[in-house]
Amino acid sequence: MALSSQIWAACLLLLLLLASLTSGSVFPQQTGQLAELQPQDRAGARASWMVSTPVTPFPAPCSLCMPRQCTCPPVTGPLTQPLPLMGSSRLAPTGLLDTRVADVSNYSITHLLYRMIFLTALPLFWIMISASRGGHWGAWMPSSISAFEGTCVSIPCRFDFPDELRPAVVHGVWYFNSPYPKNYPPVVFKSRTQVVHESFQGRSRLLGDLGLRNCTLLLSNVSPELGGKYYFRGDLGGYNQYTFSEHSVLDIINTPNIVVPPEVVAGTEVEVSCMVPDNCPELRPELSWLGHEGLGEPAVLGRLREDEGTWVQVSLLHFVPTREANGHRLGCQASFPNTTLQFEGYASLDVKYPPVIVEMNSSVEAIEGSHVSLLCGADSNPPPLLTWMRDGTVLREAVAESLLLELEEVTPAEDGVYACLAENAYGQDNRTVGLSVMYAPWKPTVNGTVVAVEGETVSILCSTQSNPDPILTIFKEKQILATVIYESELQLELPAVSPEDDGEYWCVAENQYGQRATAFNLSVEFAPVLLLESHCAAARDTVQCLCVVKSNPEPSVAFELPSRNVTVNDSEREFVYSERSGLVLTSILTLRAQAQAPPRVICTARNLYGAKSLELPFQGAHRLMWAKIGPVGAVVAFAILIAIVCYITQTRRKKNVTESPSFSAGDNPPVLFSSDFRISGAPEKYESKEVSTLDSH
Repeated sequence: MALSSQIWAACLLLLLLLASLTSGSVFPQQTGQLAELQPQDRAGARASWMVSTPVTPFPAPCSLCMPRQCTCPPVTGPLTQPLPLMGSSRLAPTGLLDTRVADVSNYSITHLLYRMIFLTALPLFWIMISASRGGHWGAWMPSSISAFEGTCVSIPCRFDFPDELRPAVVHGVWYFNSPYPKNYPPVVFKSRTQVVHESFQGRSRLLGDLGLRNCTLLLSNVSPELGGKYYFRGDLGGYNQYTFSEHSVLDIINTPNIVVPPEVVAGTEVEVSCMVPDNCPELRPELSWLGHEGLGEPAVLGRLREDEGTWVQVSLLHFVPTREANGHRLGCQASFPNTTLQFEGYASLDVKYPPVIVEMNSSVEAIEGSHVSLLCGADSNPPPLLTWMRDGTVLREAVAESLLLELEEVTPAEDGVYACLAENAYGQDNRTVGLSVMYAPWKPTVNGTVVAVEGETVSILCSTQSNPDPILTIFKEKQILATVIYESELQLELPAVSPEDDGEYWCVAENQYGQRATAFNLSVEFAPVLLLESHCAAARDTVQCLCVVKSNPEPSVAFELPSRNVTVNDSEREFVYSERSGLVLTSILTLRAQAQAPPRVICTARNLYGAKSLELPFQGAHRLMWAKIGPVGAVVAFAILIAIVCYITQTRRKKNVTESPSFSAGDNPPVLFSSDFRISGAPEKYESKEVSTLDSH
């Protein structure tokens, strides 16, 4: 092959460089030194240069390698042989490389520059020479191609071989699923003999001209068993045969390919395409859409060529999807005119849209202790994250279409508003539901004054909690003092309290689920008041004085005998016995061995609010007989008499003397009552204790 003008120019430039480097004008000193050497010395100098100067070899051009060896192995290490120039064994000029030059540093910058140009231009020259020598073994075909079953397919193919081979006739063979003849793969097409595998008889033919290096193959009436790998082998005669590693994979299909965008969002326009192979020159497909009503009108884009040289038929459909279009089945049909061939493919639309809560409880009423279920359901794609919340606290959450919140044995503390939040990557929605826990009133609490001084104003607040609100009532001795309906608080006002206001009160709260009550005491403090029941009674040689005092707080009681200048306090248990019932204190003074006239007795009661004194009046005592411990008969008679007296006295004076459950035989003093005086609740039998007179005391 003739060299191009560029290659000739490169060669001329290289020759000029070589000439300038070897001339004496460039290196006069070195040339002269080399000329003075004898022939033997010159050979030694060349040998010395070849041993001491490492040169990195340049790889041989790919076109000079044998077939299947397009990359020549690299050579490493110092080069100990003369570097050939354009295939010649002639050595490099020795004048340039004289090893007798004492020091490279003595060279001028110009000398070094020439040497660098030479070393750079040499590999470029080799590349240009190799490029001028023509092509190499290689093939091109699409890595994959598809066809509908029953149609045909044209597999485009081109191949190349070195130009220096110059075959008279070019033959070729197509193999199925294997590139190696020794494996006896099925022959798809063979130009020499036309003998093919039975599966390809009448189905394969060559569309390309092998002489023009075109190996395009046509397969007709394709069926699924023809799907696989197809290899081409070039046959140039003799040993010039080459099976190319490049191959094409044929895929036999039955459905069109519907391409939907990876993300389809409601309210955003999308483009859906239907693509079918159009590689059969004998049959052209026609496309139509199925189930696109209400979505949009299709637009046929036409026939398009793909990157690897194959062809497809494309139809486009534009529309704006809604959430109702999610899951919609969209189809595409490919038909071939003048045939019965029809192929359909379908794709379901996966429309993404934000959540909408579609199911939730209305307001819920539940009785305390019962089981409550709150349901929240949402419609979205993808499924939402559902969260039940109350007062900002997450109670339960899950990625689901519905979420149930279970409340076991609800309490009033769980009464309130519950929120359901549904969210995904495309938006969120939320709704609330109120839970009303119905329960009986709690035990009422009383906040207010429970201790007051006589004459003060008292305010008492009774409150409770219930659902629904209760009826509140304040009682005292079964008498209603205040009441409210469907209120949680009740306030009782008592202006200028008196001792009669002292006592136990009840606050009662009730609704249809139950009743609760709380008792509280109002303590009214006041100065002592001596009651009319206070008096003295004499029986033979014993005097008994009774001082009855109403007071709060409890008073101290003293008995004064002015005629004898004696005062007996209630702390002297030998003579005074005291007992308290409510606000009433009863103190009893007993004087024995009083043969003479009974003395005057003054009772004085005192507390922090004041003091009161009263001279106790005497009552007759002639009907009571004194009996001492004697025979059994006398004791029985005495007991019967005492019982009669007790009955009469109790009937007559039950309103004036306060009963005391604490009076017992073991606690009462040894007192003998006259027939017309008796303390209610006093024992009928007791032991007498002899006490000396106050005079002897």
